[in-house]
Amino acid sequence: MEWLIGFFEASGLAHLSWGNLLMIVVGCVFVYLAIARGFEPLLLVPIGFGIILGNMPFEPGMGQGVYDQGSVLNYIYFGVIAGVFPPLIFLGIGAMTDFSALIAQPRLILLGAAAQIGIFFTLMMAVFLGSRLPFLDLASADDPLRLLRAAAAIGIIGGADGPTAIFIATRLAPDLLGAIAVSAYSYMALVPVIQPPIMRLLTTREERLIRMPPPAEVSRAQRILFPIIGLIVCVLIVPDTLPLLGMLFFGNLLKESGVTERLAKTARSALIDSVTIMLGLTVGASTQASNFLTPRSVAIFALGACAFAISTAGGVLFAKFYNLFTKNKINPLIGAAGVSAVPMSARVAHGVAQAEDKQNFLIWQAMCPNVAGVIGSAVAAGVLLVILR
Repeated sequence: MEWLIGFFEASGLAHLSWGNLLMIVVGCVFVYLAIARGFEPLLLVPIGFGIILGNMPFEPGMGQGVYDQGSVLNYIYFGVIAGVFPPLIFLGIGAMTDFSALIAQPRLILLGAAAQIGIFFTLMMAVFLGSRLPFLDLASADDPLRLLRAAAAIGIIGGADGPTAIFIATRLAPDLLGAIAVSAYSYMALVPVIQPPIMRLLTTREERLIRMPPPAEVSRAQRILFPIIGLIVCVLIVPDTLPLLGMLFFGNLLKESGVTERLAKTARSALIDSVTIMLGLTVGASTQASNFLTPRSVAIFALGACAFAISTAGGVLFAKFYNLFTKNKINPLIGAAGVSAVPMSARVAHGVAQAEDKQNFLIWQAMCPNVAGVIGSAVAAGVLLVILR
């Protein structure tokens, strides 16, 4: 009988808590949304399964968790906490991104910049709440900049860019990494759910019916020069953008040069897929109930939703404002694509326009603020790092 008791005490059932059960349910919901509803399965399947994996209970001291030194998950998680995975993701994004729309329509870059307003608005909200609600544990008497760093890491969720959110969290608020990463990737996956109501609320039907001319043709020389010039300009202004934008523009040069197709293909397929698997799985596994189910995590999710909504609204409203001063009207829907969820936001803007007019094709116009948002969120992150590191 003693061996049976000992076996039970060593099993996961003896250490299962309500928190583990709740997080396992959350992980199952993520997997369901990915498989049954098609919400960014490449993100939600690894993260959802990672949440389930990370909340499997086991006897203390077994050293199987993502935070246990020497475990397999801990070795993989090193790529997250050391900031290795985000630049590699950017390399793959660069190798699959066509910047032609951005080069042909430089005025639309402003929409990508305007959509970053959610980052800074949420930063201020996080500072306000963190200074008045001690149980959120965002401030520290020993570190005067602790609250600002935590607020900046939370605010970057508004860029809807998971790799950038992880990159800045590892440097400014490592203890918030799990909640920030899951929040950022969750809202990226839910772009088709969150953005359309905001877009319809802030635009009239007449505005949604605006047709924009197709972008002009871009020469091969322009496409090759863009990543080189873009890197030099961005890094000279904000040096801390080098790890992310350096890899983004390098990946794009591999694509556009025409002589490194094999490298570009590897970057946009095998490499980014492998990194996404490891990043998603370990980020999900980092949400262990004992560390994750806290008022602070709930606040981060709420602030993240606020940041994403404000960024979406900021892009749409800036497009409406811009139309007051130009004869060549912009369809305000593409302003919502200024968040850097590439290419989901551009597809959503195109889909909302198509719902009003089947002959209104906005995908290429929407891609301009969308890719500008990728650069904009990285630049915003670099600015915050320069100020707060």
